Amino acid sequence: MVVLNKIYTKTGDAGETALGNGSRVAKHSLRVTAYGTTDELNAAVGMARLDAEGELDKLLSLIQNDLFDLGADLCRPEMENDKDAEYPPLRIIDAQVDRLEAEIDVMNDKLESLRSFILPGGSALAAKLHVCRTVARRAERLCVELATMEEINPAAVKYLNRLSDWFFVAGRIANNNGADDVLWVPGANR
Repeated sequence: MVVLNKIYTKTGDAGETALGNGSRVAKHSLRVTAYGTTDELNAAVGMARLDAEGELDKLLSLIQNDLFDLGADLCRPEMENDKDAEYPPLRIIDAQVDRLEAEIDVMNDKLESLRSFILPGGSALAAKLHVCRTVARRAERLCVELATMEEINPAAVKYLNRLSDWFFVAGRIANNNGADDVLWVPGANR
């Protein structure tokens, strides 16, 4: 259970922060950058939800909760010692990835096949979902880089990979099921 009575602690004033296992690292460490980017993504999802309604808003709320799970996963190193931890660390699991895939399939069934790349835009919601997509891709790149240096949960990377695809497809749904997608015209301004 989280209890936040005091928001500022002054423990980070020297440029370090505590990870989920209690160890301290520089605030610019790749691990902190990776989970900080998932927090940024969560904020972008919150902005998108301002324009979302119904089922899409419900699905975005699930993603926001997953992104907190992902942040908790990434801020807690030492996967090999998970089973011995006093409190089992929260980890992204394959079922969360599977849920995204199922949601993508349902949304994609409503769409015509693409014959061109699309530009981020169309409706306000679609544009915001494309921002989410690009932040998800950045978070994924950071996690992939982190995985070359430290052990991380492979499901975390898979989740971010599917999530960026989810945002792409949801952006098309938000554009009148793809009818209002803005198509890229190669070389149009030469």
